[in-house]
Amino acid sequence: MQQSSQRFPALDVFRGLTICLMIIVNTPGDGSVTFAPLHHAQWHGFTPTDLVFPSFLFAVGNAMSFVMRKWADQSTANVLGKIFKRTLLIFLLGYLMYWFPFFTQENGHWVLSPISHTRILGVLQRIALCYCFASMMVYFLKTRTVVFLSIVFLLLYWILCFWFGDPAEPLSLLGNAGLKLDLWLMGENHLYHGEGVAFDPEGLLSTLPAIVNVVAGYLVGKFVQEKGKTYEGLTKLVLAGFLLVVIAYFWNFIFPINKKLWTSSFVLHTVGLDCMILGAVIYLVDMQQKTKYAWFFETVGKNPLAVYLLSELLVTVFYMINIGDTNLFNWIYRTIFSHAGDYWGSLFFAVAYMLLCWSVGYWMDKKKIYLRV
Repeated sequence: MQQSSQRFPALDVFRGLTICLMIIVNTPGDGSVTFAPLHHAQWHGFTPTDLVFPSFLFAVGNAMSFVMRKWADQSTANVLGKIFKRTLLIFLLGYLMYWFPFFTQENGHWVLSPISHTRILGVLQRIALCYCFASMMVYFLKTRTVVFLSIVFLLLYWILCFWFGDPAEPLSLLGNAGLKLDLWLMGENHLYHGEGVAFDPEGLLSTLPAIVNVVAGYLVGKFVQEKGKTYEGLTKLVLAGFLLVVIAYFWNFIFPINKKLWTSSFVLHTVGLDCMILGAVIYLVDMQQKTKYAWFFETVGKNPLAVYLLSELLVTVFYMINIGDTNLFNWIYRTIFSHAGDYWGSLFFAVAYMLLCWSVGYWMDKKKIYLRV
């Protein structure tokens, strides 16, 4: 058995894989000519891209399993202070990221972008809220109670979706219960409009089942530390993942797998896949010492928040800089990458942009600069 104090490089590799894929799917050269696996499912269904965000939540839970040991000898007030501080900072970073660049041009003058039309929720905001609730659950409650509550969250969300959604189409884009709650609490001006209408895929109600992704990551991280790098432990981890995928498959018939609604079947499906993927990474990196290429992802995995923020803010800057009749983002794509063809050019641009962000992460790692909140 491995000592609980040991770090697992596989966790950094897993996080790095997630961030690199997240950047690639978020910044294609031309979103209209992106290969199908790099698109989210339009509604019900699942693509590899749909695994990215839940995997990051899963990785947040993995990291929590290491932090909890440090909290054992600290006062409750100190622990809660750290949880709430981290929650507030991540939430605020997410909000500011969507508000950036804070100013807009109107009639030739720069004016402050109205807060009244700024998106409140989003990726980092969901991470913050899920981290907050999951941290308090695992800190104050016994493991058995945490598992029981997680099951309750998934079942309760299932009930709420059908109870408060439109009777005819409770899981539709405009008829789901989550949208009704978000419109009532925040109004459409504070929601995401990427679907062509006001609808936030990181809404408040669907954050409830997303908490389970973080809790599952914590429980898996705790299990890996206790079982260590053993074939028995990895076998149990992979089998547990397979079992969750099977349950999700059958639940999908009555509560479809849907990333944008973050359905309970989607949670089980993604947690199951993450268990199997993490098991494979641990086997290759920690047990077989196949680390020839692992360092590439480990570099990003050590600084996931910094690299993600850079990727989102830098692309906004690219869109702000005008070159002739277009912006810098499109100019780079058209001038260099479009010559490789529509689909491949779009992919090559996304990979090149990921490598640009990775290079900053690599520099930060060499300088021992790590963004901690």
